[in-house]
Amino acid sequence: MSLSTSQFSKRLPQSLWRAEQLRQQEEQLASALGITTAQLMERAGSASFEFLQEQWPRAQNILVLAGNGNNGGDAFVIARLAKQAGMQVQVVQVDSKHERQGPALLAEQAWLADGGELELAQWADWSVDLIVDGLLGTGLSGELRDAVKELIERVNRTEVPVFAIDAPSGLCCSTGRSLGATVKATATITFIALKQGLLTGQAPEFTGELVFAGLGVDQQFETNNKATVKRLTEHEFADYLKPRSKLSHKGEFGRVAVIGGDLGMPGAIRLAGEACLRSGAGLVNLLTRNEHQRSLLSHRPELMVDGVKADDPLLAKQLERASVNVIGPGLGQEAWGSQLFKQCLESEKPLLVDADGLNLLVNMPRWRSDWILTPHPGEASRLLGCSVADIEDDRITAARNIQKRFGGVCVLKGAGTVIAGEDNLVYVVKVGNPGMASGGMGDVLSGIIGALLAQSLPLFPAACLGVSIHGRAADEAAKEGERGMLASDLMPHIRKLVNP
Repeated sequence: MSLSTSQFSKRLPQSLWRAEQLRQQEEQLASALGITTAQLMERAGSASFEFLQEQWPRAQNILVLAGNGNNGGDAFVIARLAKQAGMQVQVVQVDSKHERQGPALLAEQAWLADGGELELAQWADWSVDLIVDGLLGTGLSGELRDAVKELIERVNRTEVPVFAIDAPSGLCCSTGRSLGATVKATATITFIALKQGLLTGQAPEFTGELVFAGLGVDQQFETNNKATVKRLTEHEFADYLKPRSKLSHKGEFGRVAVIGGDLGMPGAIRLAGEACLRSGAGLVNLLTRNEHQRSLLSHRPELMVDGVKADDPLLAKQLERASVNVIGPGLGQEAWGSQLFKQCLESEKPLLVDADGLNLLVNMPRWRSDWILTPHPGEASRLLGCSVADIEDDRITAARNIQKRFGGVCVLKGAGTVIAGEDNLVYVVKVGNPGMASGGMGDVLSGIIGALLAQSLPLFPAACLGVSIHGRAADEAAKEGERGMLASDLMPHIRKLVNP
């Protein structure tokens, strides 16, 4: 959908882009539509001011932070429009060492010509209704100067709303990495193209509500470029969940073998197994320690449970009977789990690998086209031989690198889960909440995806739809509170979501 020249929208585009892709084409886009970059800046400021008025209708006293780049130019336009609307407006900058150029300079001159003033940050009056963050833009990539860090930290100590222009200052829009200090915004408006770093990494902590303004050039940008990173929408791949035939029987919906549950860890495999059932798998067989059979069956009798040992013929038989195998929940990394993992790798059935299955994979590397790997950042760091910080600094690149190294599909879990498949295609999923930071959530996700695979979904749609269902179920469960939410609290919501 192309937006009018000054309209904002709470409906976000699906395509995601690195900030540098847009910066390289911004002037060309404006020229192609017969406008200048200064006019484009006016559109950005106008759309921002419209959102400001709708979101904070009682704000009368605002503090505008203006940087030296185009982001600062947008801020000057907002300040001018706010002043013309009768608001009390302060515009401050970090220092006076750098002069603005191009459209940002024109915006500054228009503000001054309209009777506005420009002050240094140390003289700002912070007793305001709203702070507009136009300090740093999407071109930011390096570490921040101390003076800028101090100003950002001062913003974050305030108790008033903060409105970020294009991106919260201090956040890398291409990766979602915080560059030393980042403004914690109440809301962020971004322009022309939705930047991928606003949805993953550390971004969810800083962006607040995210809105979009195409400025009348978004459609042209989409036409000129091919997106390989997309935002997963609620309805994406939903066609795979069509109503079932009235003649259906359990054999049509697959058999999932879930392998794991070493001594002391039966809960993980039970959660994965129940999530499989609640997601529509026809049959679910848990392959676990003999000691866990009775307890697992007593809690969920619909599950089939077999006690297995390493090199057990029963294990090989059940692996081959299954439509898909899921290995990892509660597996452990001792001799028992390691031997089961080796046997599972020998099976030619589609496979999902999670938890300790991923840790074992580090020492038994394979490349397969028919599996889904679901690491959290710690497991991802071990798969790539780097630090967790390296993973979190650029989650999209990390997921792509795991997919290239091991094949199949990679689901990099976390805030803004990243799903990387073949042909460099990536989806970012903006669902879920902090209540998911508890044991067993990953096991539930493994069960959901395993069930979808068993129901004949291809790997990439199964991964995407599974992550979406998992996060949305958690959001439903969190309506009763995030703190104290259990993985098992997702089960009734999963059942509803797989029956749209």
